[in-house]
Amino acid sequence: MPGGSGEKTEKATPKKRRDERKKGNVMMSRDVVAVVTLFASYAALRFGLPMMADALSQFTKYIVSLVGSVPTGGVNAIMPQISSQSVMTLTRSVALPLLATVLAAIVATFAQTKLLVSFEAIKPKFSKLNPLTGIKNLFSLKSLIEVLKGTLKITILLVLIYMFVRDSLIHFSQFLSTDLSVATSDMKDMALTMLLKIGAAFIVVSFFDYLYQWWDFERNMRMTKEEIKEEYKQIEGDPKIKAKIKEAQRKMSQSRMMQAVPGADVVIRNPTHFAVALRYKPKKDIAPVVVAKGQDELALRIVKVAEENGVAVMENKPLARALYADAQIDKPIPYEHYGAVAEVLVYIYKLNNKLPPTK
Repeated sequence: MPGGSGEKTEKATPKKRRDERKKGNVMMSRDVVAVVTLFASYAALRFGLPMMADALSQFTKYIVSLVGSVPTGGVNAIMPQISSQSVMTLTRSVALPLLATVLAAIVATFAQTKLLVSFEAIKPKFSKLNPLTGIKNLFSLKSLIEVLKGTLKITILLVLIYMFVRDSLIHFSQFLSTDLSVATSDMKDMALTMLLKIGAAFIVVSFFDYLYQWWDFERNMRMTKEEIKEEYKQIEGDPKIKAKIKEAQRKMSQSRMMQAVPGADVVIRNPTHFAVALRYKPKKDIAPVVVAKGQDELALRIVKVAEENGVAVMENKPLARALYADAQIDKPIPYEHYGAVAEVLVYIYKLNNKLPPTK
């Protein structure tokens, strides 16, 4: 049924996003990485071609200079030197494009994954060896989208190459009567222009791929209402268990409070709804201290325990209500109630014909 507990209709919680991130499951568009890498390669070629041409030119001159001057030991004697020059030339030719490509791929990847490094995704999983899972993935919506994307990219590439060749045929025929350096420079500019057009076209493709990857990631991250409830229980604990714990704590607190009532000097009540038991020992307490307070049934229990232990019980509706609302257990009463409580204590001491306790 739509909206049932088994349907994933809820957005992923922060906890699930953190857990999935630890597993390496984050949103990333490989087409964005490819486009960034492509433009980095373009920039490297644009600014590095002179250096590459110079390296190849010097190496060519070096090889030509060896012609006719082979040493006594033959070619084998100069092979180490030729190999060394070859490595240096290759390094000068490809170092800049290769470095730019690698750095661009790393930056584009980390920018999307927020510097995530996870080895969870490369761990072997037996579920990946299940042929039924493989067949299911083969005919999934994601596989269909990937096929369509691949077809679109190949089509765009072929169209751009066709347009490039078509527009360049006239230039190719002119190269036969053009200086080699000029022809080479023109071909370089034409190739870079075609590469730039391909990159521009793939920017559009990567933009829509990024939107699709974001939509697909959020769709797969969705949770059922039951999953959210289970997660809440794991984080906060089962509400039923928490309620039982709170109830047990409340009963223990009431038990300790009732044990303190016999040591009180007076219980102020209203007459059945509220009861507050006060203790005052001048050398110990800076002000009268609330040792117990309660409402309704608990108030009646406090009054009963006080009467059973000879503690004075006095009815004062506004004071009982105010102390219940403002005072805290085992804390001195608020300053604004000093005068009213002092009158009660003085009355109790006169009534009992004794002075306030000093210990």
